Amino acid sequence: MKLGVLFSGGKDSFYALYKAVKYESVACLISLVSENKESYMFHTPGQNMLEAQADALGLPIVLWRTKGEEEKELDDLVAAIKEAKKKFRIQGIVSGALASTYQASRIQRICNDLGLWCFNPLWQKDPAVLLHELIEDGFVVGINGVAAEPFDESWLGKKITPLVADELIELARKYGINPAGEGGEFETFVMDSPLHKKKVVFGPAKKVFKGNAGVLEFQFVRPGMR
Repeated sequence: MKLGVLFSGGKDSFYALYKAVKYESVACLISLVSENKESYMFHTPGQNMLEAQADALGLPIVLWRTKGEEEKELDDLVAAIKEAKKKFRIQGIVSGALASTYQASRIQRICNDLGLWCFNPLWQKDPAVLLHELIEDGFVVGINGVAAEPFDESWLGKKITPLVADELIELARKYGINPAGEGGEFETFVMDSPLHKKKVVFGPAKKVFKGNAGVLEFQFVRPGMR
């Protein structure tokens, strides 16, 4: 079965891709580039690294722009999936949905309408277990967005090591947050993984922080050599 992977460049979409290629053929990545930084559906930090990540993975990517308006952005997702279905003849969609019923139910509905199989390999997985599995499986993950207490500017750019994973799990117990950031508490990017055929070169970065939210902005991101 040929699959298209909904791809944000964050850890969950990367790990869902990793799970999917073990069982089926991945034909393409599908990414929505949102103008709305507060999109309900789509990961927005690090959108400038999507093409470089696709190149490093050796996979074609369908990039689709959206204004990111609630519910209306789903029409753009439908259009992007239709384009992937037409161009790459995909038969199913893979998503990195972990606990968001809002996301998972809408993706499932779209797949039903388009006659596509829907595969959510991370669905309802224990987020604490997920963090450590990612590291054990060779994923190098950093934090490029924060939007909730107790995360401050110092978290931007931090690599998720086993110790940092344990810290996130402890903070989840203390503050009632999701240790994997599933509630939007923080966003991630992947620096390297077993899937990468090339390294990804990250240029100089600056931290942009306002109130209790901030992002890490890279001057450039490009594929390098393995």
